[in-house]
Amino acid sequence: MLVAENLHKSYPHVEVLKGISLTIQKGEIVSIVGASGAGKSTLLQLLGTLDYADQGTITINDKIITSLNDKALSAFRNKYLGFIFQFHNLLPEFTAFENVCIPGFLGKRAVAEVEKKATYLMDYLGVSHRKHHKPSQMSGGEQQRTAVARALINDPCIIFADEPTGNLDSQNAEDMHNLFFQLRAEFNQTFVIVTHNDKLASEADRKLELVDGRLML
Repeated sequence: MLVAENLHKSYPHVEVLKGISLTIQKGEIVSIVGASGAGKSTLLQLLGTLDYADQGTITINDKIITSLNDKALSAFRNKYLGFIFQFHNLLPEFTAFENVCIPGFLGKRAVAEVEKKATYLMDYLGVSHRKHHKPSQMSGGEQQRTAVARALINDPCIIFADEPTGNLDSQNAEDMHNLFFQLRAEFNQTFVIVTHNDKLASEADRKLELVDGRLML
């Protein structure tokens, strides 16, 4: 599903990742943990094609994505990858339903097909009653479930989640945690999750720890 080999990433005056290699299998839930500054979010951004490695290769679905140009990489990201962020990143001027649909429209899929899938996902995730609400009119848990629906709209092969429960209260965090395992059980969905939530990290199929830019094996 995903293979990363010898990833390096530096910023001015600091080397963040120092030769990361890992493999993610289809249907796995993999957590990435480590102290602040260890390189967790940087690694997630590289794996999710949101940033470029200085060195190394990343292969997803047998496609070497580190060889793609910006346009091809953007198309690949839209079609095959989903993202969930700590602060939801919903566009405030659009309704929940419109936010869910946007990646499908960007992928030039038929409007009716996208809207049908968005309706299904919002119902499945328990936020269909918020379809026509703006993000500011929704609770944190409702916003995050809407963000999950948006991540799923294009049937991604893998979802990258950066502190997905970090901005939720304990009950909503527990619900979101359970939802990931439910999605894996029902749809064989693959997740790579950066988290400080010890329970979520420990119950993942694998817990990878980053220390000073290196994976502890």
